[in-house]
Amino acid sequence: MGYPRTSRISEEIKRIVSQLMMNELKDPRLSPLTSIVGVEVTKDLRYANIYISVYGSQEEKENSLKALQNAAGYIRKEIGRSLKLRYTPELLFKIDQSIEQGMYISDLISKVTKKDAEDGRENDV
Repeated sequence: MGYPRTSRISEEIKRIVSQLMMNELKDPRLSPLTSIVGVEVTKDLRYANIYISVYGSQEEKENSLKALQNAAGYIRKEIGRSLKLRYTPELLFKIDQSIEQGMYISDLISKVTKKDAEDGRENDV
């Protein structure tokens, strides 16, 4: 169970970073299909792990991650301006693979159920 304050700060950071990505970051490397999946702030509020999801190729994912890492100073400054904290957390961007893994597992389940349905029809005949 996390602390209520850190979870509130995580949600505010998520909101601010999402807004900055949509409106203010103009880096051409940043894919338009990039979204913030989650933010985890450490208990001491020194670091914020920001998990991003990018729909596209591996190259687009890497370019979007590099663009966000290059803009981390600007994003941190804007977070510090918006949130009144003693320390503005250092931002660590990470690619979140959970959506791709979920799609892969869903595809495997679909294939297995389809194969079972076909085998069931063959056994009935």
